[in-house]
Amino acid sequence: MKNKNVCVLGAGQMGAGIAQVFAQAGYSVRLYDAFESAQEKALAGVKKSLDKLASKEKLKEKPDEIFARLSFTADIKNLKDFDPALIVEAVPENFDLKAKLFKALDESLAADVFFASNTSSISITRLAAVTKRPELFAGMHFMNPVPLMALVEMIKGMATSDQTFATMIEVAKKLGKTPVKAKDRPGFVVNRILIPMINEAFFALEEGLASAEDIDAGMKLGTNQPMGPLALADFVGLDTVLYIAEILHNELGEDKYRPSTLLRKYVEAGWFGRKSGRGVYRYDS
Repeated sequence: MKNKNVCVLGAGQMGAGIAQVFAQAGYSVRLYDAFESAQEKALAGVKKSLDKLASKEKLKEKPDEIFARLSFTADIKNLKDFDPALIVEAVPENFDLKAKLFKALDESLAADVFFASNTSSISITRLAAVTKRPELFAGMHFMNPVPLMALVEMIKGMATSDQTFATMIEVAKKLGKTPVKAKDRPGFVVNRILIPMINEAFFALEEGLASAEDIDAGMKLGTNQPMGPLALADFVGLDTVLYIAEILHNELGEDKYRPSTLLRKYVEAGWFGRKSGRGVYRYDS
């Protein structure tokens, strides 16, 4: 890349985490979000995460030195002045929203800037097609929480050049991550396997096969997972889980991907999990 300037779109949990790992790796990062409240939350979250890592002696620099490489903006026009070499998008899982941002930046940024999306389910080929630089567009799907999870799924779109893909893989390695290459198919690798498992847990709960606590305990103790599928769904966000399940069902056309009715009802009720204070479990007490 032409320099070590990176812009991250979206200051939610994923965007803040992505910005943090780039800053830890020595990149200068500008984090964009239209909502100042999201920026304030991201700011506090990154500081807390860096301090925690420092207390465990897992940082090569002082937290303040890393944090100094981060800047925030609520004006997308300020990204051009930053002269980024790479844009990493991490806004909510909505094609229209992502496409709107990529179109705007495609028109305003230099023609050699790489674009990457953190989407967990949307076609990279489709997103790249809204720009005039599809050969410079790739998927970089980070795992949550980004500072702690080693994996990054790397997705090559139909038009992504071999050179771009190789560059993005090297970037992932410089972040200390382990890249896994995946084809541009619904759900890629992780969610193609994970979402049906979570969905099946909802079917089991819906049928009264066992309580939520026993379903999660069974999967934790029986398959050595750190978190049960229902608790994990609450962590990810039930709305996000449903959205990905719908994409798998619609695009692959197989009944085994059909979202559980109970999962739909939770989302209709606004019970999205941890972020809303209630999901399968309650977090508001």
